[in-house]
Amino acid sequence: MPSGRIRENPGYPRVEKLFTRVANTVAHMTGKPVTFIACCCIILIWALSGPLLGFSDTWQLIINTGTTIVTFLMVFLIQNTQNRDAAAIHAKLDELIRIGAAENSFIGIEHMPEKEVEAFRRRCEEAAKRQDAAAA
Repeated sequence: MPSGRIRENPGYPRVEKLFTRVANTVAHMTGKPVTFIACCCIILIWALSGPLLGFSDTWQLIINTGTTIVTFLMVFLIQNTQNRDAAAIHAKLDELIRIGAAENSFIGIEHMPEKEVEAFRRRCEEAAKRQDAAAA
């Protein structure tokens, strides 16, 4: 590849856009009070059906399987949403740092190892203490 660019699968952007759209929609819908109420109603119906079904193993398996599947899928959707939100916030903060009076060396520190990020944090705390002392 002479241009040095990595060729992507042409179908991948469509899959990624679809997943992003689905993740956003699900995250938006699951954060609404009506969704919480609906889930509580499902649990209530399941609990009330217990005596009718003799609290059987199948009765228990239904709720266990359902909640396990929903939890498993929600972990990925929530993580995807949080990753995009964090990336957007970092991009906005990086732009503020870039155009402002702050040090450009702070741009991209979220990609550094934890010890290096901690060193930057300590440096900021020390600078703030110096500034407070000078203002007093």
